[in-house]
Amino acid sequence: TTKSESTQPSHPAELQVTLRGGCHCKKVRFEVDTVSDLVVLDCTCSVCRMRRNTHFVVNSAKFRLTAGGEGDQISTYTYNTGQAKHKFCKTCGISSFYTPRSNPNDVGINVWCLDEPSEVQPPWSITKTILFDGKNWEQNIAQSGIQDMGKE
Repeated sequence: TTKSESTQPSHPAELQVTLRGGCHCKKVRFEVDTVSDLVVLDCTCSVCRMRRNTHFVVNSAKFRLTAGGEGDQISTYTYNTGQAKHKFCKTCGISSFYTPRSNPNDVGINVWCLDEPSEVQPPWSITKTILFDGKNWEQNIAQSGIQDMGKE
């Protein structure tokens, strides 16, 4: 099931925050500028389903890698069309962010790789989860609203 509503609305009342996160061993760390009330996607494609990639998408200009680096601590996995670039830590194997096939100029952030909401002020929260039928990507992407994410 997909929903075609806008996924990351930009309203003046939303609290803009800088969130931090990374992999399990903390060798890969990042910062992302976003809203504290997150709308996330729960994709059912083979990779997202297996690694529980519940994620939100931001413009790449709002994402900063603060530890680790491509080729240094981060490796990239691609499959199928090769458009999605799944990044993971070479030490612990956690994929905390990736380049989505739907939004190749943006970054998908795995919400479970953010620092705990209780550890940051103001805390972040998930306000809505949108199930995306990624197994049938081609049939569902146009009406999903995913490609509008990150276009703030």
